[in-house]
Amino acid sequence: YTMTKSSVVLFILFFSLLFKLEEPNPFLVLVVLLISSGLFMFTFQSTQFNFEGFVMVLLASFIAGIRWTLTQVLMQKAELGLQNPIDAMYHLQPLMFLGLFPLFLYNEAVSLSTSEKLFRVTELSPLLNSVLVLSVGGTLAFGLGFSEFLLVSRTSSLTLSISGIVKEVCTMLLAASLGDKMTTLNWLGFAVCLCGVSLHVTLKIIYSKSKVPSVRQLTSKGSELEMPLLLQNDDKYEDSAADEDEEQEISLH
Repeated sequence: YTMTKSSVVLFILFFSLLFKLEEPNPFLVLVVLLISSGLFMFTFQSTQFNFEGFVMVLLASFIAGIRWTLTQVLMQKAELGLQNPIDAMYHLQPLMFLGLFPLFLYNEAVSLSTSEKLFRVTELSPLLNSVLVLSVGGTLAFGLGFSEFLLVSRTSSLTLSISGIVKEVCTMLLAASLGDKMTTLNWLGFAVCLCGVSLHVTLKIIYSKSKVPSVRQLTSKGSELEMPLLLQNDDKYEDSAADEDEEQEISLH
């Protein structure tokens, strides 16, 4: 699952280039290839291949690439006014709910309605426990969605995908520390993935630093351009005041 899910960064890069959200850059392609191939090797193990599951996960990665790319387009377009993550969630989450609700009815409606923890409860304690678990889960889900939309609005969908891959790597490292066996290929993949993430962070820092001087230059030029205009306005004001004084003297005489 994790090996196939790592392809989402490739789809996000494809759609980002398609919608012109990212400029074609060989270093950007190198970052994506390093991260995706490194994660593939890091999670590689001999398991039974399931073609149906592979197609479903690959389709989910494809749809996720479209989703987060379009989300970036919506949130970074000033005319729509969705830069605030709360505004974006207010408009987008109901559509997500409508898409997931039929699947919920098909897969879990019957089992949930007959569960003794909710609708067939005989004691109050299990019901309160279920409500507490659902409330905590909902709060965490809200925080996760808020942070995702905030990251997309401030950076890009590609950065969000790379952050998700870092989470997957941390999960695998935690599993290894708890006893899961890691092969040499897995550790090599971890090193390659880490190189890709480090390269992405370095490129972001270099890009942000290269943008700062240009902004400062524009600001200084703008102030220089504004000064003559202010002086011209002052001169016009003084000339008009002098003309008024002359007119008053003529009228008195």
